[in-house]
Amino acid sequence: MIVHVMRRAKAAGIGPVVVACGDAVIADVVQAAGGQAVLTDPALPSGSDRIHDALRRIDPAGYHQVVINLQGDLPSLNPSSLSEVLAVLEDRQFDIATLVALITNEAEAGAESVVKVACDFGQGTIASARVAPALYFSRRPIPWGEGPLWHHVGIYAFRRQALDRFVAAPPTLLERRESLEQLRALEIGLRIGCARIQQAPFGVDTPEDLDHVRREISLTLERSAQEQS
Repeated sequence: MIVHVMRRAKAAGIGPVVVACGDAVIADVVQAAGGQAVLTDPALPSGSDRIHDALRRIDPAGYHQVVINLQGDLPSLNPSSLSEVLAVLEDRQFDIATLVALITNEAEAGAESVVKVACDFGQGTIASARVAPALYFSRRPIPWGEGPLWHHVGIYAFRRQALDRFVAAPPTLLERRESLEQLRALEIGLRIGCARIQQAPFGVDTPEDLDHVRREISLTLERSAQEQS
């Protein structure tokens, strides 16, 4: 699955792709598939810490000033999503960029595994903003009242200084309470910008999720083979 996500990232064509690994077995698999892997401390507490450690190891001179943190559990990722999250940082007011998708049903809105974002893109289609600042993240449906709810897609583009500042800060009370590390960024004053995508990629959190993704990918490959024949 990680190799599949790596290939999606490479297909985006926006920069070098490196897999930060906490386990040598994963690094071996990535390298056997033609990817670049870097071993990081397995005791690191979060993905953001792992990305920070990997960046320090592969780019100590600071050549790259932006890094995208893409988790290996999103095999249905559309490669164009990485360009969309990167584009948010064209606006200098934002330190971190992320993605959201419209929540379309009550089950999605009520699921604690679906993180919600309080953000506002404005009214209408033409007048709506392309990017909206994230005001809060929660596992509960937010904000209250009539209007759209936004599903947070856990892909982040960090300015390097923002990532340095984030990992240097201790976990915050709200971060621990919601089990959402992005709340630490907001609490220490970093600005997070959200861009919209059409559909949240399916994340793999359970063996059942993995079976679902395998079926979907198999069907996609089968349809592609039929179209080419």
